[in-house]
Amino acid sequence: MLVKSSTELVRQQNSALVLASLRRHGPLAHTDISQHTGLASATVSAITAELEKADVLERREQQATAMRGRPRVIFGQRRAAGYLIAVRISSDIVQYSLADYGGTLIDRFEEARNHADSSTEPFAAAFVAALEKLASRSRIAREDVLVVSISSKGLVDPALARLVWSPIFGSRQVDFAALLQPHWRAKILLSNETLLVAHAMALRMERAGMENLQAVAALSLGHSIGLGIARFDRSGELSVTAPNFGHMLNSSDGKLCRCGSQGCIEASAGFYGILRTAFEVPPDTIPAKFVPLAEMDKIALRARQGHRMSEYAFRQAGLALGQGLSRMVSLHESMPIAITGPGTRYFDLMRRGLEEGLAQSQQVRLFGAPPITVVPEEATLVLEGHLDRALAEMDHDIIAARTVGE
Repeated sequence: MLVKSSTELVRQQNSALVLASLRRHGPLAHTDISQHTGLASATVSAITAELEKADVLERREQQATAMRGRPRVIFGQRRAAGYLIAVRISSDIVQYSLADYGGTLIDRFEEARNHADSSTEPFAAAFVAALEKLASRSRIAREDVLVVSISSKGLVDPALARLVWSPIFGSRQVDFAALLQPHWRAKILLSNETLLVAHAMALRMERAGMENLQAVAALSLGHSIGLGIARFDRSGELSVTAPNFGHMLNSSDGKLCRCGSQGCIEASAGFYGILRTAFEVPPDTIPAKFVPLAEMDKIALRARQGHRMSEYAFRQAGLALGQGLSRMVSLHESMPIAITGPGTRYFDLMRRGLEEGLAQSQQVRLFGAPPITVVPEEATLVLEGHLDRALAEMDHDIIAARTVGE
C-alpha cells in the first residue's frame, strides 16, 4: 500500500510538471515537454495520454515548417476542463473577470464602489451577486468554477481567505470563505494585490530573457502604497511575498496614516499624503478616504508650473519611497524595481526624492542604484498574476481529482 501511495505521488508530481511546462511555454509536442521537464519521453507519453483521457489536455495539430512532412501533434489545455473567477478590489472599483482552463478571458465587468461607505455588508451582498452574474452570463454552472481568486491592497490571511485590514474597509474584516459557502465549491485564493503584480513582473522578465534574474520588486503607487518581492530559487521555482511596506514606520514627523499610526511611508507617499502636504494641512489631519485622479492631476500641474508646496509634496513622497526601498536593498540585495499603479503618472515629480532616499543606503552608494522601470498597466499585471497562480492551483486539483485510481 505504501509503494502504491508513493507511486501515485510521483505520478501526480510528474503530471504537475507537464502542466506547468505547458503553462509557461504554451502548447508543446512530446519532445518539447520532455526537454522542458527533464522527464523521459515514455513518461511524458504516458502522462499526456492519461491527461487527455481525463479531458484535461487535448491534441492539436501544428503545421510542419518544411515544405513536406506531416503536421506535428502538440498538446494544450482543454479550455472547458474548468473555469476561474478573478476579483480585483481597488479603491474605486471592483473588477470581476472570468477565464477558462486555457487562460483565455471570457467575460469581465466592473462595479463602482461607494467611497463614502466603508461597511462590509453591502459589499458582501454585491460580491456574491456579481459572481452569480458572471457565471450566468456565460452559462457556466457554479460547480464548474474551480477557483475564485481575490486580491486587495492591505493585509490578508491566505490560509483562511480573510481580508484582515484594507484601506477600503479598515479593520472591518471580510471572510470570503464564509461568504461563498455552501453554494460555491470553488477553492478561494486571497492575495495582496502587489504580490500578484510582482509575480507577473517576474514572469514577464523571465520570458524576456533577462540575464541573471534572481529577484524582482514591484512598487505600487496610488491611493495606497504596496510592495511585492518575487524570487526565483535554484530550481527556477518562483516564490513571492508582500511585506507591509506602505505601513512601515519611516519618520517621526507625526503624519497620520490611514492605518492609525503616524509616520508610515504611505502617510507621505499615498495620494492623501501628497494632497495633505501640498495644501499645508496639519500632518495629524484625518486622511481623505479617496482622492480622485482629477484632483491629483491638478496638484501635479501646479508642481510642474513651479508651485513650491506642490513640488515639495511630490518630492517628500519620493523621499519616503526611496528611504523605504533603501531598507529593502540593505536587507535583501539589489534587484530590478518595477514602479506601477496610477501614481506612475507623477513619477517624474517623485524621482528626484526617490533617488535621494535610495542613496541613503550604503549598498546603493557603493554598488549603484537598482534598475528602475515604470510599468503603468497595473490592472493588467494583477490579472496576469491572478491567472498564473489560480491556473497552477487548478492544475494540482484537477490532477488529484481526475487521475487518481485510473
